[in-house]
Amino acid sequence: MQSDHQAVTVIGLGSMGSALAAAFLDRGLTTTVWNRSADKARSLVDRGARRAATPEEAVAASPLVVVCVLDYEAMHAVLDPVADSLGGKALVNLTSGTPEQAHEAAAWARSHDAEYLDGAIMTTPPGVGSPDMMFLYSGPSAVLEAHRPTLGVLGDPVYLGTDPGAASLYDAALLGLMWATMTGWLHGSALLGAEKVPAADFTPVAIRWLGAVAGFLTTYAPQVDAGHYPGDDATVDVQIAAVDHLIHAAAARGVDNALPRLLRSLMVRTKAAGHGADSYASVIEALRSEADDR
Repeated sequence: MQSDHQAVTVIGLGSMGSALAAAFLDRGLTTTVWNRSADKARSLVDRGARRAATPEEAVAASPLVVVCVLDYEAMHAVLDPVADSLGGKALVNLTSGTPEQAHEAAAWARSHDAEYLDGAIMTTPPGVGSPDMMFLYSGPSAVLEAHRPTLGVLGDPVYLGTDPGAASLYDAALLGLMWATMTGWLHGSALLGAEKVPAADFTPVAIRWLGAVAGFLTTYAPQVDAGHYPGDDATVDVQIAAVDHLIHAAAARGVDNALPRLLRSLMVRTKAAGHGADSYASVIEALRSEADDR
């Protein structure tokens, strides 16, 4: 017989919600599912999931309720009418949103005597269930620890502290890093592709280079925290000269230069602020000045 901590409800069966439910089923957990369009549950029911007829039935079925819907408005549309049934439940919200929405949701859950964790899924649906993929959580640590065996089925649970908005804020920051990295790789692929170099040939070299870049991040993190940027490796002045070479090479090959020109403008603003002889970490001062100007 399954124990209570092995029972879980998944509300929302889009691509990601279905992947969450499938991961629980693969590990033999008693899994109840609900979705506004009931037909989306069919394949999961065929695999052993229990289909709840209503959100209230779904909430009642398990001590742990995992929600993954389009947005916070959709979450409230589903759960507000049955909020009184949330008392004593652990509600884990893996719906994408803002830190402010996470704070509001945490307060709402507390008002209904529910324990609340806000979370962020750092993978696409095919990666769900892999221990290499991160699932970020923030809120009361006791809630995560009580349900770590179950939530660990989905991926590596990374706890970010008691602030309910932390997972969402990390999510935004990490997505920004992903988009910048992937777009830089695509720009490089376009640049080399103009010379008939396949992206498949460029990519192993790019991945090896990212290992060195990871080392730069480790070096620069304490500089950012201290607000002191010794230019003993490569200064902003040197980086401006280097990005000019990239812009020239791309322009000569008809490759769009919006991204490198944006990066150059940040470097130039950093230099104008007196950081030309400092490390590239000092560019954060130009980024912070945007927030100061609001």
